[in-house]
Amino acid sequence: MIIYPAVDVKDGKCVRLVQGKFNDVTVYSDDPVEMAMKWEQKGAQYLHVIDLDGARTGTPNNIATISDMAVRLGIPVQLGGGIRSIETMEIILCKGIQRFILGTSAVKDPNLVKTALKTFENNVVIGIDARDGRVAIEGWAKTSEFTAVGFAKKMEDLGAKTLIYTDISKDGMLSGPNLKAMEEMVREVDMEVIASGGVSNIEDIKALKNVGVAGVIVGKALYTGDLDLEEAIKVAK
Repeated sequence: MIIYPAVDVKDGKCVRLVQGKFNDVTVYSDDPVEMAMKWEQKGAQYLHVIDLDGARTGTPNNIATISDMAVRLGIPVQLGGGIRSIETMEIILCKGIQRFILGTSAVKDPNLVKTALKTFENNVVIGIDARDGRVAIEGWAKTSEFTAVGFAKKMEDLGAKTLIYTDISKDGMLSGPNLKAMEEMVREVDMEVIASGGVSNIEDIKALKNVGVAGVIVGKALYTGDLDLEEAIKVAK
């Protein structure tokens, strides 16, 4: 199981939101690149980066900063937020970013996912952000008609191999992950499932490992000091 430290970028700063609310933001660093390098030094194998401005506007806004991060790190980076065209995907991959996450675009344009998977294969990750079991889109501002598991199966049929599953109600709350939802997703699909949302301590890492997820994204708990990255990586291995 891989631990993915999260670096969320908004207005060029490293921040955390609560339940995806843009009016509930905490700035943890003015330098996201420095923060990313800190997590690498502590043993991170992979970094999870979200361009929050991009998630809201539909076009990545912090590519220069995130590209600098990818170039300076010795570990791979996955990026989400506003990636809604093949051209954007090509630009991202050319900037040294290892793989990109399709969320809103996957819901709105399945043909784009088909083309992306055919063109970029293992560089594509599907992001499923669920609110009350249904898939949310456009920076979590709207909820679609798809159930999380039903949509995951659609993406699997198209050839997707990896998905990030986020329970929005848990995100940034430090209240523990939705283990039942994660367990159901792992059971229902044959994709690699990366869990996201609610991780608050080392016991949550142990519980998610038992559920059988391939990875865990950890954000706020690292920034508040509730979870030690080195300890989490040790447990995950």
